[in-house]
Amino acid sequence: MSSAEGPTSSSDYIVHHLQNLTYGQHPDGTWGIAQSAAEAKAMGFMAIHLDTMFWSVILGVVFLGLFRRVAKSATSDTPSGLQNFVESIVEFVDTQVRESFHGKNALIAPLALTLFVWVFLMNLMDLVPIDWIPGLATLMGIPYMKVVPTTDVNATMGMSIAVFLLMVYYSIKIKGFGGFFGELAFHPFEAKNPIVKAIFLPINLILEGVSLLAKPLSLGLRLFGNLYAGELIFILIALIGLYQLPLHFVWAGFHIIVIILQAFIFMMLTIVYLSLAHEDNH
Repeated sequence: MSSAEGPTSSSDYIVHHLQNLTYGQHPDGTWGIAQSAAEAKAMGFMAIHLDTMFWSVILGVVFLGLFRRVAKSATSDTPSGLQNFVESIVEFVDTQVRESFHGKNALIAPLALTLFVWVFLMNLMDLVPIDWIPGLATLMGIPYMKVVPTTDVNATMGMSIAVFLLMVYYSIKIKGFGGFFGELAFHPFEAKNPIVKAIFLPINLILEGVSLLAKPLSLGLRLFGNLYAGELIFILIALIGLYQLPLHFVWAGFHIIVIILQAFIFMMLTIVYLSLAHEDNH
């Protein structure tokens, strides 16, 4: 199928809407945008999803611009509806941080607010009618255009890896390298006998290492899986044709809950993981 001509069957339609706009190196050594899923796959790991980068940056700018505008015009006399809305979000996130984070770090609340609003805005793009933006992109000669960054595992895992690096950084900063290693090496099986402790050490390292690595994996894959499944259902509904509107609105109504919930879960797990990193029990 030539992507410039558009999808020609139901399977082509699904593949087209699930394919990212990919830029990378072709097998012949030239650089450019992939015109098919096979070309995108051949570009390998170092290829860049331009649509994911574009929409995530645009939505990040929207978030920053909106909150900056409210902050500059904030007043205690007659606050606008937008100011009340933004303040309620800030207060909600601040409450979650105060209740769940037990250390002292000025970074956590701004980080939690950024993740919650940014992930919510990226998820919200799933409610844009499935053919509008990809159809416009096709008219402009752009072969693919996925508008929901959180349906790209690279975006969700990128955020979760950033959270993971913060976890490791603060664990070592607060507990020292010895304390961080001790959490991995001497739990969950403990012993006072040095020989038994040495026997338990590799077992503990394996168990705690798996537990540690599972945190970023579950954080990123949970968000990706839920949003990718939601996007796929919207695509399948669009294939119905004339009778798609009732189903579209029903699923969109339900999906709003998923959009908010997944942003909230991502934020809360980040707060909890960083709170654990700040606990010094050694």
